Amino acid sequence: MSAPLGPQFQADGLVTFHNSDFLNSQRFKAAYNFGMMVGNDRKLDLHIEWRVWVALWAAEQALCAVGDFVECGVHTGILSGAIAVWTNWPTQAPRTMWLLDTFDGMPEDQLSDAEKKLGLADYNQTYRGMDDLARIRQKFEPVANVKIVPGRVPDTLATVTAEKVAYLSIDMNMALPEIAAVTHFWPKLSPGGVILLDDYNWLPHVNQKAAFDAFAKAHGVPILGLPTGQGVIVKPHR
Repeated sequence: MSAPLGPQFQADGLVTFHNSDFLNSQRFKAAYNFGMMVGNDRKLDLHIEWRVWVALWAAEQALCAVGDFVECGVHTGILSGAIAVWTNWPTQAPRTMWLLDTFDGMPEDQLSDAEKKLGLADYNQTYRGMDDLARIRQKFEPVANVKIVPGRVPDTLATVTAEKVAYLSIDMNMALPEIAAVTHFWPKLSPGGVILLDDYNWLPHVNQKAAFDAFAKAHGVPILGLPTGQGVIVKPHR
C-alpha cells in the first residue's frame, strides 16, 4: 500500500487531501494572478485559490444562462478580475460586467448591532487602506464591457440597467446591503443563473447566513454551503 499523500491545499481556512490539480493549470494561474493585482503595480498574496476556483466554476456555469454579470462588493477586483481573464470577457459581448462597491470600505451605519458585536466594523482597517477607485479603473481599463459603479448599495442598484442577469456575486460583509442586492436582482436572474455568496459559511457572518437562509426559504431554493466559506444558489428552471 502506498503512503498517504499530504494536504493538497492548506490555506484560507480550508485543508483538503483531495485532488487540487487546477492549481497547476496555466489558465488558472493567469486568471488568479490578474485577480490578485491591485491596479497594475501591486499584487496581493492571499492564497484563496479554492475560493477563486469556485467563482470561476460559477462564472462558467452562468455563461450558459442569459444576462449580464454583477458583482456587489468588489474590493480590489479579485474575483471579477479572475473571471475576466478566465472567460476572456471581451469575447462575451454583448454581456456587461457590472462592479458595484463604495471603494471606500464598509458603510458602518449599515451594520446591525449583532454584526458590530462580532467585530465586522474592524474590517475597515483593511478595506479603507486597500479600496481605491483609481486603481480599480486602472486594473480593468484594458478589459472591454466592464462598468464600474462607485457608491453604496442599495443606492446604486438602479444604475445597473441590465434586463437579465446570469451571474451575481455578493460580498459586502453585512446583511442589509446584501439582502437588498439579492432582492433587487432575483427577478432579473435568468433560470440557470448563479448567485455566489462569498461570506455565507464564515462563522463571523452568521447574521448574513440567517438572512440568506430566510430569503432562500421564501423563494423555495436551496443554498449550497461550501468548506471554502462560500454559498451557491442556482435559480431553477420553473
